[in-house]
Amino acid sequence: MDRQTASATFPSAAAAVADARRFVRKVLADWGMEEAADDAVLATSELATNAIAYAGTSFEVTCRLEDGEIKVEVRDRHPTRGIEMPGVTASSGRGLPSIARLASSWGVSYDRRTKGVWFTLPRPGAANGSAPPRSAAGEGARASGGDGAPASSAENPRESGGLAAGPGEGHEGRLGEGVGDVPAAGDRLLRSPAAVEAMEDGVATVREVLGADGAAILLTERDGRLIMGPSAGTAAEMPLGELSVPALGPDARAGSPWVAADASDPAAAALRARSLAAAPLESQGRLTGLLVAVSSVSGRFEEADGARLGRLADEMSLSLEKARVGELERSWRGWLSFVAEASDLLAGTLDQERTMALVAQLVVPRLATWCAVYTAVDTEPAKLAYVWHADETRADGLRDLLDHAGAAPPTDVSAPWNGLATAPDDVRAAAGDTAADQVYAFPLVARGRRIGTIVIGRPSGDRFPRSAIELAEELGRRAALAVDNARLFSAQTAMSSALQRSLLPPGIPEIPGLEVAVVYEPAGEGSEVGGDFYDVFESGPRQGGPAASARWRFAIGDVCGTGPEAAAVTGLARHALRILAAEDMSVPAVLTRLNRLILGEGERGRLLTLLHGEIEPRRRRDGVTIRLTSAGHPPPLVLDPDGGVREVASPQPLLGVFDGVDFHTDTVELRRGEVLLCVTDGVTERRSGARLLGDGHGLERLLAGCTGLSAGAVAARIQRAVRDFGPEPSNDDVALIVLRAS
Repeated sequence: MDRQTASATFPSAAAAVADARRFVRKVLADWGMEEAADDAVLATSELATNAIAYAGTSFEVTCRLEDGEIKVEVRDRHPTRGIEMPGVTASSGRGLPSIARLASSWGVSYDRRTKGVWFTLPRPGAANGSAPPRSAAGEGARASGGDGAPASSAENPRESGGLAAGPGEGHEGRLGEGVGDVPAAGDRLLRSPAAVEAMEDGVATVREVLGADGAAILLTERDGRLIMGPSAGTAAEMPLGELSVPALGPDARAGSPWVAADASDPAAAALRARSLAAAPLESQGRLTGLLVAVSSVSGRFEEADGARLGRLADEMSLSLEKARVGELERSWRGWLSFVAEASDLLAGTLDQERTMALVAQLVVPRLATWCAVYTAVDTEPAKLAYVWHADETRADGLRDLLDHAGAAPPTDVSAPWNGLATAPDDVRAAAGDTAADQVYAFPLVARGRRIGTIVIGRPSGDRFPRSAIELAEELGRRAALAVDNARLFSAQTAMSSALQRSLLPPGIPEIPGLEVAVVYEPAGEGSEVGGDFYDVFESGPRQGGPAASARWRFAIGDVCGTGPEAAAVTGLARHALRILAAEDMSVPAVLTRLNRLILGEGERGRLLTLLHGEIEPRRRRDGVTIRLTSAGHPPPLVLDPDGGVREVASPQPLLGVFDGVDFHTDTVELRRGEVLLCVTDGVTERRSGARLLGDGHGLERLLAGCTGLSAGAVAARIQRAVRDFGPEPSNDDVALIVLRAS
C-alpha cells in the first residue's frame, strides 16, 4: 500500500485534546483502520494532554501509514522541556507508561525548535498482508464521531475488553442491550497480579519491620465480609474466622490504625492472635482491606508500632491504587476512549454550572435515558441543579417529577432509588412512562465530603447492566472532583477579584490640560492576584502655595511574583503612596520612605520596581510639568508631535534591596500634543519565541506609530500590539499609563 500522511495543528487549549482525538479517529476511518482507532485515540489523548500541560505550546499531530504500521506523532514547540513521567515527576494522568502498554513501539525526537513523541501500532490485517475489513461500526452501525464512545460493533467484539458494544450503542436504540459486563468488578481489582505482588511485598515488609509472628491483608468483600488475602508467617496458617466491617472497632471505621493487647479485639479473635496491630487500607475513600500484624504474645505491640503500620498502610494504599487504575485500564480497554473524553471535558472547565451540564450530557444517552445532578452545601438539603433527558420534550415533565419526588437520597454508596414513587399522582401522570423508570443514585464525594448526587434513569424494562453501573461510579468520582474544583475555583476567583479591585484605584481623576488612559490586564484566568499596579490621584496644593494650584500624582509599579505575598506589597505600596503624598512629601522622599517600609517587612517583603511622578499644570495651560523618579522600572517614553520618541528618566535602584538610597527626580516638560507612556515589563518583555517586544527599540517604534492619536487610542494600540505579538498567551501582568498634554 502506498504511504499515506495526514497532519493538523492545534492550539494550546484544553478543547484541543478532543479535537486531536477526533482528527486521529477520522483519519484512521478514512484509511479503513477503525479497529486500531481506540488505541490510537487514547494514546494521542495522553500525548496531546502532555503537550498542553507540560510544554504549554500549540502542537501538531501527524498520522502516517507505511510498512504495515500506523505511526502517530505529537510534536510541540518546546524542545528543551523534558517529558513528564507520572509516578516520577508528573502530578496526574497516565502519561507515557500507558503509551508503552498501548503501542508496539514509541520514542522521542528533537530538533532545534520542536519536540515530538511518536508511537506505532500494527496495521490491522497486516500480518497476512491483506487489507483490513471495514468494521460494522464504520458501515451500517452508528460509528463514534469523536465523542469518546468505542466504534466496535456487536458482531466484532474487542478482544482486550470483552465488550460487545460501546456505551449507548445497543441494538434498536435499547441502551441495555449489547452492553457486555466489565470483566472484573470494581471491588475485585485488588486481585490483579500487580496488586497481589504489591500486597505480598507489603506483608513481608510489615513482618520484618515490626518483628511480628505473622502479617496478612484482609480484603473487603461487597457484602462487608473480610476475607484472607496475602499472608506470611503464622498468619498464613491461621484460618480466618467470621469477621465483617461493621464488627470492627471505631478506629477502623474512622480510618485510623490501632493496637490490640489481647484477643478481645474482633480482628485478633478472628485471626486467633493474642495481640495485634492493624491499619486500614483505603481506595477512593472506601475501606478496601486491613493490613495486620499478629503475635502469639499478649501486649506485643505498642502505639508506635501502630503508627508505623499506619504509614506502611498508606504507602501500600498508593501502590494498590496504582494497581487498581492499571487493572481498570486493562479490563475496560473498550471504555477508555469514553473515559478519556469525559475526563478531558470535565477538566476543561472550571465553571460549576457548565461542569454539571457536562456530567449530565456525558451520561445521556451512553449510560442512561436521563440524568439529574443534585448539589449539597454543608448541612443544607440537596438541591436539584441540572436535568437532562434524551428526549427534550420530556425534560420539563422530568424536572417537575423530580421537584415533587422529595430530596435526593443521602447515600454514600451507589444504589437503586425509588424516590419517583413518592411524587403526587397528578405529577406522575403528567410525566407519563418516565414515572415508572428504573432509577439509580450515585454519590458525588470529593475530598471526603459528599457534595451531591447523580441520579440516572432508564425505562422500566431496560435494566442497568453491571458495566454501566461501574462506569457511572467511575464517572461520578471524576465528576465529583471536577464539581468541587469548580466550586473552589469560583470561590478563589471571587476572592482574588475582590482583592484585585481593592488594589486598583477607584477611578481616574480629570486633570486640566491632560488626557489620561490606563490599561491593566492580570496574567492567568483571574485565580491569582497580579503583581502589577497603577494609580493616578490628586495630591492637593503645595503647602504655602495658592489654594487653586492643584497637583496630581501618578505611579506604576511591578512587585516581584504574584499571589497573596505580592498582593501584600502591592497594597502597602499603593496606599502608602497616597498617604505620603497627602503629607506633601516630595517624590524622592516618598520612595525613600516606601523603600524603608518594604525592607521593614523582612522576609515577607518583595522587590518592587516603581515609577512615581508629580503632575503640575504649566502657566497659560501650555501642557504640564512632570517631576518623576524611576526606581528600577522600565524608563518612560515621550512621543513628540513629529513622531520622535525619547527616554525621559534616569535609572535608579529598585525598592526593597538597599537602605539609605538617595533618590532624585527628572523633570519632563510635557507640551501640548506630546505623549508620556509608562509601562511595566509585561509590555517590554512580551515574548514571541526567543524575541521580546522591547528588543531593538521595539516599543519605541510602536509608540512612534501612534502620532496624532488620543491617549485612549495610544493605550488601545499598545494593548493590542502586546496581545498580538506572540502566538501564546502572555504569562505576565500588563499595566500601562498614557498621559497626553492637550
